[in-house]
Amino acid sequence: MGWALLGASSLLLGALVAFAVPIPRKVLGFILAFGAGVLISAVAYELVEEAVAVSANSYAVAIGFPLGALVFFLGDLAIDLRLKGSSGGGGGLGIVLGAVLDGIPESVVIGASLLTGETASVAVIVAVFLSNIPESISATSDLLRGGWSRWKVLLLWVIVVTASTLAAGFGYVALEGASGSWIAAIQAFAAGAILTMLADEMIPEAFEYTGHNKTVGLALAFGFALSAALSFAD
Repeated sequence: MGWALLGASSLLLGALVAFAVPIPRKVLGFILAFGAGVLISAVAYELVEEAVAVSANSYAVAIGFPLGALVFFLGDLAIDLRLKGSSGGGGGLGIVLGAVLDGIPESVVIGASLLTGETASVAVIVAVFLSNIPESISATSDLLRGGWSRWKVLLLWVIVVTASTLAAGFGYVALEGASGSWIAAIQAFAAGAILTMLADEMIPEAFEYTGHNKTVGLALAFGFALSAALSFAD
């Protein structure tokens, strides 16, 4: 739970940065692009690759990945429909949903990984920590612009961090003796949710905020390279 709390705590850090510094939309777009690159690397090297390696059933990844994508899609669609025609801010809620559908399964896996007696992967913790900051900054900035109070936004992130922390304890207790296929399905679920969130929320917003600046791709590539380097060094 401590490792999960450390990784998720950057959601609060990102919110505090957004509170303290009015971030121009163009800069926010580049932050989003960098964070998207970090998350793509996490999907490739820390979730899907690990899921394939530990799965005892070839269907675990094939089922978990599209299920995660579908859950995010339906959740994001429900948010859009609920807020349609509303003047209240909800632009950041899709990214918050992505953080939940990403953070909780990852925390479950972090807890379950300690059942082998090994320590948590440094690369996973760092990748989670780094990717959470731009997610939180972007979502917080959007929610504040939409009229949310700082206390309401902070409470939202506290709930997400608490849920992720408790999920690690759940993973440690509930998955003791579970097959690798269960772990693989959870990892694949998180990967599917993240990839769908990137395509629906973070990458389009990165281009929109920067006026479709071509260097968005460069920022994304740098984020990917940094996260990949941490994965290979672990």
